[in-house]
Amino acid sequence: MEDSINTQPLLQGDSDSDFDGNLSDDTPSTYMVDDPVVTTKDTKPLFKGRDPQDRFSLAYIIFYFLGMTTLLPWNFFITADDYWMYKFRDVNASEPTTMFLNSSVGTVGRTPLQKSFTAYLSVASTVPSTVFLILNSALSHKISLHSRMLGSFVMILLLFVVTTLFVHINTDAWQYDFFYLTMAIVVALNIASAVLTGGLFGMLGKFSAAYISAASSGQSLGGVFAALAEILSLWLGASPQLSAFVYFMVANVFLVVSIVCYLVLIRAVFFKYHMAPRPQLSVQYEADGCAPSVEVDMFSLSYTRVLSKIWVHGLAVWMAFFVSLSFYPAVTVLVESENKGHGNQWNDKYFVPVVAYLIFSLFDYLGRVLSGLLLWPRQNARALLLMSAARIIFVPLLLYCNAQPRQHLPVLIHGDAYYILIVVLFGFTNGYVVNVTMISGPKACEHHEQEMAASIMSAFLGIGLACGALLSMAIVSMI
Repeated sequence: MEDSINTQPLLQGDSDSDFDGNLSDDTPSTYMVDDPVVTTKDTKPLFKGRDPQDRFSLAYIIFYFLGMTTLLPWNFFITADDYWMYKFRDVNASEPTTMFLNSSVGTVGRTPLQKSFTAYLSVASTVPSTVFLILNSALSHKISLHSRMLGSFVMILLLFVVTTLFVHINTDAWQYDFFYLTMAIVVALNIASAVLTGGLFGMLGKFSAAYISAASSGQSLGGVFAALAEILSLWLGASPQLSAFVYFMVANVFLVVSIVCYLVLIRAVFFKYHMAPRPQLSVQYEADGCAPSVEVDMFSLSYTRVLSKIWVHGLAVWMAFFVSLSFYPAVTVLVESENKGHGNQWNDKYFVPVVAYLIFSLFDYLGRVLSGLLLWPRQNARALLLMSAARIIFVPLLLYCNAQPRQHLPVLIHGDAYYILIVVLFGFTNGYVVNVTMISGPKACEHHEQEMAASIMSAFLGIGLACGALLSMAIVSMI
């Protein structure tokens, strides 16, 4: 009698069935299957190797630094407000140019360009940024990540170099032409910044929550840095031109270091490991004794499918920035100390930059840091949306603070301490909600969808910025 031959594949293991590889004639016909194939989905390797480590937390530090760089154009252009007031001053006026050293003293006597510059700056920053954040989320897969990141860095650096050169160029004879040129530079800067932001958070979608939190916290820390630079400038009594030159030179150094850091990052094994595509494996075990065949199922990205998974997260981050940008900085910069005009430098000179910029940015940063540690609620998108919507409570609170000048609404919250507490909570909740949402959104998707998901989240962020900035104009006029 011939020995029976086991035709089961080696990796399949022992069978629990009552028959072996040879089917007898008495085997019921229900067991007779032509060329049986068992298909399983396996996304894990047979033997799991050790993941590369982030040595010396180098990638973490670089992502922190890159996060600071993404909002660099906005932070430094806003901080140099006194420089823009100087550039667009009335050159025929008899007052000395130092009258514009502190732009928070009021709007009396300002030229049309001075009055409208900040509003135009906000529109020229947020609208193109939003448009290209949306385009980046939809078309990012058509252009390589490296090309988008490096191209954006180079464009921002070149535009900041041009801006720095104009600091010491006399533009008094062609102020309107300089105004239009500046707006064009701002538009181009924010287009490049939007592409950079979308690319950065797109790549971060493939990393753990700690790295997403690092970049998000870095964005907020950039605001703290800019606010400290403004306060230091006021303390030193630097001229508007000197302050602007220092700001823009610091920005240039930041950008050069950022490019170097990015080039170091993309060569790290840790970075390459997380950015490598992870296709799903379709493993087929054939019953003819042959080795299993493996088919690689490369994913096809679907924008609508990804959006359907994270639209609630996107709405939450949109709501957070819509509320925040409706009042910051357009309204908060107008809120004055109740004791202004009594000769105290804190009330007259430092109150606005410290409270409106530094305190808000500092607690926004602390909120992002804490959210990265707690990450709560982790994956409850609707709870995040409710938390974001609850921040509407700040609308009446800030409307009735001591923002000046005002023509319609009364001042109901007079005390400086109450206003500072409101700003603390306003900044902290913004940072906390935004960071948890930006982390949770991409993690609700498959690994191959996370870059697109993070880009879509950045687009929602940009839309919130634009909507809030546009509404802030109406709120200022309503006060």
